[in-house]
Amino acid sequence: MLRYPTYGYRKPITQLLQRMGYAVGSKRVARLMKATNLPIAVKRVCQTTTSLDAPGPWGNRVETLEVSRCDQVWVGDITDVRLKSKFVSVDLLMDVFTRMIRGWKPISYQQYLSKVSYISTLTHHGIEISGVSRRGHPWENGYAERLIRTLKEEEVYLNDSQNIIEAREHIGHFIEQVSHQKRLHSETLGYLTPMEFERQTLIQFAKLWSEETVALHFIEDVHVRQG
Repeated sequence: MLRYPTYGYRKPITQLLQRMGYAVGSKRVARLMKATNLPIAVKRVCQTTTSLDAPGPWGNRVETLEVSRCDQVWVGDITDVRLKSKFVSVDLLMDVFTRMIRGWKPISYQQYLSKVSYISTLTHHGIEISGVSRRGHPWENGYAERLIRTLKEEEVYLNDSQNIIEAREHIGHFIEQVSHQKRLHSETLGYLTPMEFERQTLIQFAKLWSEETVALHFIEDVHVRQG
């Protein structure tokens, strides 16, 4: 429980303990956490970063979109991380369907792209912009905002990085070793880790593709015989 300080007792911690072989229920976990004075969440003052208020033709199409496959929709955001003597920014891209983080990088303010350059870079690589959250409306980019909250509460606030090299090491370890491989997600991923869920999805897709291929070969064979 100390390893995941923002987990709630009702589902994630209970599920995690059950996977480790402990026969416990949510009420027992809640009682033990209360008895040992273990916090469920880390409270921090949140400050939003500057939004991309560009005059583009984008509405929030992700809000009503049914996300049903890997890499159908990526969300991204930039957040500040305090070091010993300065701030750096960390930009992240996450696949909504699997919750796998597809890309991330700590950058200095000097490396910021202008709004126009940012948009031009996306369009140049054929990336369709499905929505840009408005200033003061963080819920419009809720997937990315939740990812950043988890990153800060479970890594940044618990490990003081002295410089950008340490920040890269700490955040990289959290993403690759914890977020992808150990951190359970609730009903969204069926209490699997993102890596487990992605592997399961790819196996199901491969099975479906194999079955469709066999069916197509059978139909072609029938047509040949009838012809």
